[in-house]
Amino acid sequence: MDATEKRPFGFWMAAALVVGGMIGSGIFVLPAQLAPYGWTGAAAWLFCTAGALVIAVVLTRLAASMPRASGAVAICAEILGPLPGMLIGWAYWVGVWSANAIISLTAIRYLGQFWPPLTATPLASSIGAVVLIWLLTALNLRGAKAAGRFQVVTTALKLLPLIAVLLIIGGLAFSGGAQFRAAPHPAFEWDQLTAAVTLAFFALIGFEGASIAAERVRDPARNVVRATLAGLVLTALLYIVVCSGIIFALPEKTAADAAAPMAMFVATFWGNDAGLAVAAFAAIAAIGCLNGWILLQGELPLGMSRAGVLPRWAGITNRRDVPVGPLVVASTLASILVLSNASKSTGALLDFMLRLTTASTLWIYIGACIAALKAGIARPFAVLGLIFALWALWGSGIQAGSLSIALIAVAVPLYFLARRGESPRAVNNDEAEQIFG
Repeated sequence: MDATEKRPFGFWMAAALVVGGMIGSGIFVLPAQLAPYGWTGAAAWLFCTAGALVIAVVLTRLAASMPRASGAVAICAEILGPLPGMLIGWAYWVGVWSANAIISLTAIRYLGQFWPPLTATPLASSIGAVVLIWLLTALNLRGAKAAGRFQVVTTALKLLPLIAVLLIIGGLAFSGGAQFRAAPHPAFEWDQLTAAVTLAFFALIGFEGASIAAERVRDPARNVVRATLAGLVLTALLYIVVCSGIIFALPEKTAADAAAPMAMFVATFWGNDAGLAVAAFAAIAAIGCLNGWILLQGELPLGMSRAGVLPRWAGITNRRDVPVGPLVVASTLASILVLSNASKSTGALLDFMLRLTTASTLWIYIGACIAALKAGIARPFAVLGLIFALWALWGSGIQAGSLSIALIAVAVPLYFLARRGESPRAVNNDEAEQIFG
């Protein structure tokens, strides 16, 4: 296998992984979720962007300090020890496959604009989401290169509906902005900010995508940093303008009740045909996002197995170097999660899963900030990042936060089982760096 096959991602593919992982379900559902918060929701985007940038600085500084490390958790394991590193990686893995439930359901909601029976009942939506998960799992089983090419294409296409919304918002602003003042919206309230931040931060999760798949990135010391910061800044600016513009250009209840808020927004100003076109591209965006996260759900256990912190079966790959076992297990868990909630409304499922996914993913940021503090790297940023991450974790609520901890605890016996089973073989430094490949 040549170097290009082993590390198929250059800067553009790595940036596409970052942007593609972020622009997916979040931007297309959060206008409805944040509409009831009014100006508090708008402020939440600013807090989330600032927090994500601080954490991104920590992650990139850590990466620069250990250029041979394959990812963020590999660095955490090197600094904090293999068990904390494994738990952080496992928590992130939980966040990845639980996010796939949200993303697949979002794609189905927008596809339902074209074929209503697809979303006629919660069960129909759930079945459609599961089928979509497995179609993209099959694509990823063909290899990281095929998945990466698909990611570049879908990332380019998913920007089109955002451009349409930006044009409408720009036109409204250029005409005097009367539309934004037509209906009152809830004023800013400090006591609602924490909950709004936790919801909004879900949309920013994914900015660490290039770090997670660093083992697949050429010249990772350079390209991971560039891809992370460029992708985060671009996406955050789009989110602030697009999401807030949709919310404030429409009555609060109209935005809050929309099943496909972005398509509804475009249809309001440009007509039904334009709305359907946006729904199509929104579905493509969610599908592209799902593809990127399915890629990561296989890469995480692969690196952890190679480090000896998960059983060896998790590190078995096919001839295309794809970890079949972890990929199939994660997609199975995501499918079970979707189907187990088929009796609930899609809105209720999305709200809980938004919080669970955010709570699970926050542990990698917490671990990175603690590692930076211990190693004396970017300490001011690490302190601020740690405070922000703990604040967002608190905002996820007791149920989602406790469930994320319980799911992490499941990994402890697997860790000791793997280490005992491989005790005759010491784990060297090169293998330790694979923990989060």
